[in-house]
Amino acid sequence: MTIVMPTIKPVDGRFSPGPSRKRPGWTPDFLKDAALGRSHRSPLGKQVLKEVIDLTREVLEVPDSHRIAIVPASDTGAVEMAMWSMLGPRGVDVAAWENFGYAWITDAESQLPLKDLRILKADYGELPDLSQYTGDRDLVFTWNGTTGGARVPNADFIPTDREGVTICDATSAAFAQELPWDKLDVVTYSWQKNMGGEAGHGMIILSPHAVERLESYTPPWPLPKIFRMTKNGKLNESLFEGSTLNTPSLMCAEDHIETLKWVRDQGGKKGGLQWMHDRADANFAVLQDWMDKTPWIENLCAVPEQRSNTGVCMKIIDPRFAALDASAQSAFASAVVKMISDQGVAYDFGSYRTAPPGFRVWASGLIGKQDILDLIPWLEWGFAVQCEKTFK
Repeated sequence: MTIVMPTIKPVDGRFSPGPSRKRPGWTPDFLKDAALGRSHRSPLGKQVLKEVIDLTREVLEVPDSHRIAIVPASDTGAVEMAMWSMLGPRGVDVAAWENFGYAWITDAESQLPLKDLRILKADYGELPDLSQYTGDRDLVFTWNGTTGGARVPNADFIPTDREGVTICDATSAAFAQELPWDKLDVVTYSWQKNMGGEAGHGMIILSPHAVERLESYTPPWPLPKIFRMTKNGKLNESLFEGSTLNTPSLMCAEDHIETLKWVRDQGGKKGGLQWMHDRADANFAVLQDWMDKTPWIENLCAVPEQRSNTGVCMKIIDPRFAALDASAQSAFASAVVKMISDQGVAYDFGSYRTAPPGFRVWASGLIGKQDILDLIPWLEWGFAVQCEKTFK
């Protein structure tokens, strides 16, 4: 049987979850006027960093009551500075259902000496029972599972009148899914996921409740310099005005500013943020429609309202594939990814290394829907070719 190779390729085949592709039309031309070779402590450097903060508030629609800062070490650094600085005075729940959430479990269990810890854990593609959270404890959780394809559909499980602090890793949700600011005390993300930014910089957004915790509680363990958000028992307000805890890249900051401005200018009356949400939803819908019609593949997340619209994770369910052992399944899926990549069609769309073998296609608002449509025939081709090689 002759398997016909598709002829049309995506215009942009970069489907990496981060660093993800740049916005449509991006060029490096903005760098000719960028604050390169200047100190981040200079008036110009601080102006650039403050512009990131101000545009973030505007585009992400962050309430005026919340503080925003640029922090080191990407989203990981932002989550861990919140955990190290705030956890301890109450019992702690950590809810996780994929690799990065599992990292917060490791932090809580093995690194922080927490006396009252409860783990709410589920496997890739599933959510734990979040109804167990009652609001009297602190909560650490991931809004959208970057490597597992499952997200919380809403924040109804978080009481509005909670006493505990909620720390939300929103790195693959920000700019793609609605974030209810009244339910989230700490929100973290990086520039490299849904905004196509460069790696290494994190964002942390604090509610008044989070600030109250920082100013009323001193952890019993040492805090590294890059975790310190208070000075003399009070919030270090300079961090939320453009100062930083270590040296940021002004080149990366200028790049992020350009993308924030671009998103702001999309969508007309409904606004750039909703435009980004709608684009991600439309991209996800294309992939899900194909999965619904294709017998050998399905969404890793079985519950429709819990499916991610950014990191769309797919598992191969062909009975012949299911009969393979784990290493053979992984080799099969990797071979399909390599085959398509070698044709210059698409890159970085394999499942995360600890997730079930399959595909993960990034579908955020920066991805063009036509690129998703043009990828699908290649997935079908790659699967058919690998089946012929494997199941002779």
